[in-house]
Amino acid sequence: MARKNFGAKPLTLPQPVWIIATYDENGVPNAMNAAWGGISESNEITLCLSVGHKTCKNFEKTGAFTISMADAAHVAGCDYVGISSGNKTEDKFSKAGFTATKSELVNAPIINELAVCLECKLKSFDHDSCILKGEIVNVSVDEAALTEDKVDIAKVAPIAFDPFNNAYHVLGEKVGDAWGSGKELL
Repeated sequence: MARKNFGAKPLTLPQPVWIIATYDENGVPNAMNAAWGGISESNEITLCLSVGHKTCKNFEKTGAFTISMADAAHVAGCDYVGISSGNKTEDKFSKAGFTATKSELVNAPIINELAVCLECKLKSFDHDSCILKGEIVNVSVDEAALTEDKVDIAKVAPIAFDPFNNAYHVLGEKVGDAWGSGKELL
């Protein structure tokens, strides 16, 4: 099999499209798009975020943030908060078409338009490595995205970032069962 080398780059599939939301010192919501991150403990999430973002300044002041899963229905707004700077654009959040409800558990906004939200307390943010660690205190899901009290991926329609082609793709087709499909090989 022939292979093509791409060098040492952050190219993995799929990459999440997460919308990190915070409040500023005046209680105004802000959001940014991020893809470099993952679950690092049972109640911890880790992301790589550049220090200069308004969102970063906000969570350092408030000690909290939310992470919502971007979806196909809101791809334009989710992309917009990644290409527009909260340091330069006033009310970027509403320009993206987002509205917010304050989390009952952390001082951060839940984006009403996005079905799945992780509500997080700031654990640490290392300015040198740009590594953000958050304690997940709750996962809230819009009831419209549930089927029989379980999250229905087809209703959520989460998107993933394709760094090879600078594209977004919808996730959703089931191809097997976790902790089950491999049993036939035991």
